[in-house]
Amino acid sequence: MNLQKIFEYALQREKEGYQFFKANADKAGHAAAAQVFQKLADEELKHIEFINKLMKAEGDEQAQSEAMLEGERWFEDKAESEHLDQSLIESMIPDVAVLRTAYLIESDLSEFYENAASKSSGTAKKAFEQLARWERGHEAYFKELHDKVFEEYTQMPWGG
Repeated sequence: MNLQKIFEYALQREKEGYQFFKANADKAGHAAAAQVFQKLADEELKHIEFINKLMKAEGDEQAQSEAMLEGERWFEDKAESEHLDQSLIESMIPDVAVLRTAYLIESDLSEFYENAASKSSGTAKKAFEQLARWERGHEAYFKELHDKVFEEYTQMPWGG
């Protein structure tokens, strides 16, 4: 397995995720909705930085370990710590399809990282497991948010 190629692919996918979240933050019509997407764009930038550090440290166990320790302080599971109030849910109704897409992006990335971890060892395995945990946290956050927004949408009277 060529770790460099896997890291390059992961880096590209994280950049795509950043662009998706950033674009939707810029397009969101409600400040709270824009803030949700901006937070995730910021998280994707941290993933990009993390992967870049791992790539630069390839073969240097000390540098890889330092990148891993630094990475542990980042996003864990925002779904539990974020308060999704009713005004946020209502503001995101126009974005229900975007939320579904965001969920699918995060789900796909977490599966990719879990697969890479299963084929790796040592620091690379730990790095992929960490990335998978972060993506599963994002996935859970978007699933919860999507489900709440979708439920609100389905309860609206015809014509909104």
